[in-house]
Amino acid sequence: MGNKPLVHVDHRVSLVVEEFVRLLHECGLRRTDLDLLHGKGGAMGEIMSRAQPRSTLFTGSRRVAERLAREHNGKVFLEDAGFDWKILGPDVQDMEHVAWQCDQDAYAATGQKCSAQSILFMHENWAKAGLEQDLKARAERRNLADLTVAPVLSWTTDAMLDHVNRLLEIPGARVAWGAERLTDHSIPDVYGAIRPTAVFVPLRQLLDDKYFDLVTTEVFGPFQILTEYGGERGDGATGDLRDVLEATERMDAHLTAAVVSNDVRFLHEVLGNTVNGTTYVGMRGRTTGAPQNHWFGPAGDPRGAGIGTPEAIRLVWSCHREVIGDFGLGDDHLVTS
Repeated sequence: MGNKPLVHVDHRVSLVVEEFVRLLHECGLRRTDLDLLHGKGGAMGEIMSRAQPRSTLFTGSRRVAERLAREHNGKVFLEDAGFDWKILGPDVQDMEHVAWQCDQDAYAATGQKCSAQSILFMHENWAKAGLEQDLKARAERRNLADLTVAPVLSWTTDAMLDHVNRLLEIPGARVAWGAERLTDHSIPDVYGAIRPTAVFVPLRQLLDDKYFDLVTTEVFGPFQILTEYGGERGDGATGDLRDVLEATERMDAHLTAAVVSNDVRFLHEVLGNTVNGTTYVGMRGRTTGAPQNHWFGPAGDPRGAGIGTPEAIRLVWSCHREVIGDFGLGDDHLVTS
């Protein structure tokens, strides 16, 4: 779009982005085409306050996003946080691929993706077919040696384990796998180092106002929530699809989601009652790994920004314009027939 971006990221990961910018230079980006600011958020906030930019794309915490929106009178695009859900429908098939995709969505890049799978709603048919055991086995194969798990840059180990402990205070909650510190490493304490983790929370408890905000807190690391639903209400562990849809719509981040099913009626039921920027459906539905030509952005907020498609780029980095001529020409310019 011809705009020169000024990039600022969390100071703990600034070196990572610097290396990426150096890669761009190596690939031909002119050194004058992008500015990178190292430092804490206050420095960037001061620059924005003085410069009053006309276009700002923000990705990061909801708290900072709302502050920027207030300070700049709403002139900010938000790519949003991502507590992203996946619903597994009642038709169980292609187990190996679905399990692989769930593992990738939750734990690839150590879960440090705003599109990462944050909660998995399993129909009881998948639970009976052994999906949880399959997912546990896959998660436990991940390790530091082959980089299938890595340091977490924005949550410490203690913070993630404290979050797990708070979840375990919910009646019926249990550790499905993980919730252990990584060992034999030299990762500094400022970063996180835990095994890929999942905590099962009964759907009935998840919907309880006392626990909903806690359960739907996004952990930007190798962590997810598991829950189960079926066709019946009543046993405390499962609910029906109406409960699942209530949960998805009570969440305040609607970035990306997946509905894993080949049942057209089931897909229509879910899609007709949910809102997300991007929802992938079908037995190979996913939350992560979208091709670059797909829209990626939130829904339900007029400040929502997108990345990927030409439409998204124009939306964020430019604005609609029209040029209308009305010059009030005198009589001597009139055209007569």
